[in-house]
Amino acid sequence: MLENKKIVLGVCGSIAAYKSALLVRLLIKAGADVQVVMTKDATSFITPLTLATLSKKTALVDYFVPESGEWNNHVALGLWADAIIIAPATANTMAKMANGLCDNLLLATYLSAKCPVYFAPAMDVDMWKHPATTQNISKLQSYGNILINPGTGELASGLHGEGRMAEPEEIIEFISAQLKKKLPLSGKNILVTAGPTYEAIDPVRFIGNHSSGKMGFAIADEFALMGANVTLVTGPTAQTSKQTVKRIDVTTAAEMLEACEQAYPTAHACIMSAAVADYTPADPSSKKIKKQSDNLNIELKSTVDILKTLGEQKRDGQILVGFALETNDEEQNAILKVKKKNLDFIVLNSLNDAGAGFKGDTNKITIIDHNLNKITFDLKTKDAVARDICQKVAELLK
Repeated sequence: MLENKKIVLGVCGSIAAYKSALLVRLLIKAGADVQVVMTKDATSFITPLTLATLSKKTALVDYFVPESGEWNNHVALGLWADAIIIAPATANTMAKMANGLCDNLLLATYLSAKCPVYFAPAMDVDMWKHPATTQNISKLQSYGNILINPGTGELASGLHGEGRMAEPEEIIEFISAQLKKKLPLSGKNILVTAGPTYEAIDPVRFIGNHSSGKMGFAIADEFALMGANVTLVTGPTAQTSKQTVKRIDVTTAAEMLEACEQAYPTAHACIMSAAVADYTPADPSSKKIKKQSDNLNIELKSTVDILKTLGEQKRDGQILVGFALETNDEEQNAILKVKKKNLDFIVLNSLNDAGAGFKGDTNKITIIDHNLNKITFDLKTKDAVARDICQKVAELLK
């Protein structure tokens, strides 16, 4: 949720400022671009050098730096930021924010901001409970600022009570959840399958295919970026997710069917991009088959058609998407699948198209819906193809 987000982190004069170092580190780890702005009192608790080292940007304190002649433009900072996080937010700073006082760079940046502002209070329990503090917090929330509630525990004074600044991990989780709520697929459950299946011949051999899982993983990541709760059922693959998804590893078509049937009832949409084996050995050997002749005949039986099975179980409003990788009669075969398997649309690609198919980083697709409307896309990276597919699903879910 925080990847590529531009964050102004405001640090105020509180013993809790030591937590700001870890907060910067976690923001950077999450992929954010962080600019620290400190009050002068904050520098008594943690050095600008520490926060500058972690953020890889000079920690700003003053409007004007006489030594360099540099002016720190609070208006530009406020416009630059995707979010402002003030942590720790002291009683003094919150009082100034609530009443529009502007006697330092952080407050000037706050008053210039056009983005969401989060504040994480830190103070002793009596200060936290004081009516003036309560009133100031109510004012700040009425302005649209977002409170990150403090925790309860041992305080710097030796007292025990409410007022401890939220832990950095809690702040990251809170802000990520807030950002996720604003995404188009927030609250939607999406099931995605990826990769091949391996059907055992004996303990060391199997029937499989060349699927790398790249397309399915790209789709799962894109749905996660759109705010969805993603369950990814994947066959054997070396791929890893870039986003937070619930990953279920399987090997065979039967195992994939079982995992899908467990997740499917609560899914708002299901995208079946896995290359599932159509056949499996009828009687796999429990021991390695030794080479005893020039020929080996293996009896195969069909696997359960997962896509068709889910199509039969599909409820009203649920979206089901299939894939078709073809070598001939591409559109005719894809249209048959749409009708036969009760799909909302199918993603067709052809091994005859250069740059499409297994293992590569690009793909060229055509989307055909249940009304047989067709959209053909140019050759793109699989990440870009995933965006096209996920956008189509999002439109249908509206």
